[in-house]
Amino acid sequence: MATQPYLTAPLKTDQMPPGIPYIIGNEAAERFNFYGMRAVLTVFMTQYLVNRAGGRDVMSENEANQWYHWFVASNYLFPMLGAILADAFWGKYRTIFWVSLIYCAGSLVLAFDHTRLGLGLGLGLIALGSGGIKPCVSSHVGDQFGPANQRLLSRAFSWFYFSVNFGSFFSILLIPWLLAHYGPGLAFGVPAGLMLLAAFVFWQGRHKFAHIPPGGKTFLRDTFNRAGYAAISRLAGLFAFVAIFWSLWDQSGGEWVLQAQKMDLHFLGINWLASQIQAVNAIMILAFIPLFQFLIYPAINRIFPLTPLRKIGLGLVVTGFSFMVSAWIETKIAAGLTPSIGWQLPAYALLSAGEVMVSITALEFAYTQAPAHMKSIIMACYLLSISAGNAFTALVHYFIANPDGTVKLQGAAYYNFYAALAIGCVGIFIFVARRYQEKSYLQGETAAAATLS
Repeated sequence: MATQPYLTAPLKTDQMPPGIPYIIGNEAAERFNFYGMRAVLTVFMTQYLVNRAGGRDVMSENEANQWYHWFVASNYLFPMLGAILADAFWGKYRTIFWVSLIYCAGSLVLAFDHTRLGLGLGLGLIALGSGGIKPCVSSHVGDQFGPANQRLLSRAFSWFYFSVNFGSFFSILLIPWLLAHYGPGLAFGVPAGLMLLAAFVFWQGRHKFAHIPPGGKTFLRDTFNRAGYAAISRLAGLFAFVAIFWSLWDQSGGEWVLQAQKMDLHFLGINWLASQIQAVNAIMILAFIPLFQFLIYPAINRIFPLTPLRKIGLGLVVTGFSFMVSAWIETKIAAGLTPSIGWQLPAYALLSAGEVMVSITALEFAYTQAPAHMKSIIMACYLLSISAGNAFTALVHYFIANPDGTVKLQGAAYYNFYAALAIGCVGIFIFVARRYQEKSYLQGETAAAATLS
């Protein structure tokens, strides 16, 4: 029987592309893996690590925070490799599928080896696998759309982001419980199984996708030249401010979890685990996406035009306010009190609102601003902003460490530092954004220029 050929261009339809449900299903399962593993990572490093002999070999909180943020940073460093593989050699589908198998291998290493060596090897393989597919998956969403259905692109990216948080919500509730009751073997093993499921779901949709052919030598010549560098540099100044957002946001899985361990975890009649409180971010995102799309954004638009860059600027301010709430909580802990974990909810609400305004907007913006042959490369450049933000936080933890194990910047002062950083940089962001000229590019369409201020 002859092999069915792949589609090489978006279907000419004004409806949602048929491959989108498979991409979203894959993303939900993959994010279950990633966020479940990430949710318990600092707890695992500070409570469960062992040496080769099976003895206790745990890390300090500051050391665990450094490992955590370097791991997140590396996840968003490798996307450039995946982007080059996808756009120049393999295409997005093949890159996503085969690199996913490396991801699975890393998850299995964490499930079976709980030493520092196993931790380093497992996280390294996960970073390579997860990072390698990141620019390809989101740009693969955009590749399914042409001029006839481009109006549905924002909706698809919203549903894409919805799937991320749908998968992460359930994993953040389940995986900490598995770690506490059954240990790291099952806690890391279940996400590994879901990653295998993600790869299978994606393979099932292979004949539904538009497979945009890789550019080969032509891609390399057209990308790594003066025009390609110009396209990248045009966006680099904006992405630097997005890095500030991620420097704050990713602390919800590190510093905020450690803060939660010092709080009263009995809330709403339930004894929560410190790692589980992260699940409120996912459920808030699920609620906030339609709330912002149908109520908040239209309301703001009645006052002044809400461009993508203005959304990002407002999101940075709101994110800074979330850390002011965390600073207030730290003042109560420093006073010898044990505040309820419920006090983290306002911080998560502000953080989640900032995420909707910054992350979803920047994701779509990165795709639409990329020339057709540079979709994955530009998406990788956007993801480098996440890497840069986490690298910055890791370096902060490195430089504030004292030889005796204490830290120079602690308690409320630590959180106020990041709040001031996020809010303070908005003035510079406004200056940069006003000078940016937006150009939108979609598959099957020539560039159409529009002015953005």
